[in-house]
This record gives sequence, C-alpha cells and structure tokens, in this order.
Amino acid sequence: MSQAKVDKYKKDKKNRAKINRKEKRERVVASVAGGLVLAAVVVWCGFSVYNTLRASEPIQYTDVNLDAMQDYLSTLS
Repeated sequence: MSQAKVDKYKKDKKNRAKINRKEKRERVVASVAGGLVLAAVVVWCGFSVYNTLRASEPIQYTDVNLDAMQDYLSTLS
C-alpha cells in the first residue's frame, strides 16, 4: 500500500466512532421523517375517504317552526 492509502486508513480509523455516530443520527432522522410522511399520507387518505363517503349521503333538512319568533317580533313594533 502506498503511504497515502496508509495515512487515509489511519485517519478513517481514528474518526470511525465519530463517523458511525453521524451515520446513526442520519438514519434516525431519515426514519423519523419517513414516519411523519407516512402518517401524513395515512391521515390524508382517511380524510379523503371520509369526505367521499360523507358527500354521497343525501343532505337532510329539518323544518323549523318560527311562528313563536314571528309573533314576538310583531309585538315589538
């Protein structure tokens, strides 16, 4: 091996723990980011399905008797 290769190997060996910590931190960050993206996709799909099912239901209207309010308002004037 050339001297340059030996020096590079020694440098890599010296910093191996630091490099391993950095790689582990990057894996954890990637896992958390992937989990957040997956959670966002699942929530979005659920919301879309809910809205689709909700939109297919007929709208129900309820009749409200406003006679008492009309009587009250007519007595004010």
